[in-house]
Amino acid sequence: ECFNPSGSVKDRAALNIIRTAEENGQLQPGMTLLDSTSGNMGIAYAMLGAARGYRVKLTLPGNASPERISILKAYGADLILTDPLEGSDGAIVEARKLAAEDPSLYYANQYNNSANWQAHSKSTAPEIWQQTEGNITHFVAGLGTSGTFTGTTRRLKQLNPNILALAMQPDSPFHGLEGLKHMPSALKPGIYDEHLPDDQVTVRTEAAHEMARFLARHEGLFVGILAAAAVVASLNVAQTVTNGVIVTILPDNGFKYLSDTLWR
Repeated sequence: ECFNPSGSVKDRAALNIIRTAEENGQLQPGMTLLDSTSGNMGIAYAMLGAARGYRVKLTLPGNASPERISILKAYGADLILTDPLEGSDGAIVEARKLAAEDPSLYYANQYNNSANWQAHSKSTAPEIWQQTEGNITHFVAGLGTSGTFTGTTRRLKQLNPNILALAMQPDSPFHGLEGLKHMPSALKPGIYDEHLPDDQVTVRTEAAHEMARFLARHEGLFVGILAAAAVVASLNVAQTVTNGVIVTILPDNGFKYLSDTLWR
């Protein structure tokens, strides 16, 4: 998904959220778009805001990678860094506070905005179905806002109810998989349906880091940490399958994580 204009899968959701808000009259010329982000969604908002004439204000954890912060500043986004120890939940709480204080802002609220998951029902799922010629048997995706998993799964199951959908999460509340949520201990997104996954797959931060290095150095695939985690989860699923077509999402490439010590 790094081939999207701003470099990640989040372009799909951000564009649909903005278009929907424009059509509903919630987002109008001259307004400021506000949301919380762990990085990629914010970059998508900032790129689209610059192109469509909106200011963009974002709350994000202070431990977001320096590369993501630099890209956001390059697009002209107004950044409010929150306590790194509170993760994405801390950024959400701050965004809610800002939205309550200033009703003139358009609060995109990606964790509770149905336009988020609908973007993947409209685009991601049909592309997967077409590219696998309908042969997909398993779909694996991580849970952050849960938009990618929710929207893609709902549409794929309409096309074939027998497709198994597996949700990927970190294995503990304290993890280094920036952008993913450990659902049992986190603020649950309003768009997340806990009954939708057929099963859950957990991934250790260390396993994702090891996979990122392996993919870069042995497969020529320089991908981000969440993409590596998705590969780990998919390989775990593959060990339980004798025959099938497993599809996962690699949200972005590794360029936004160059400062991470895992590459050294």
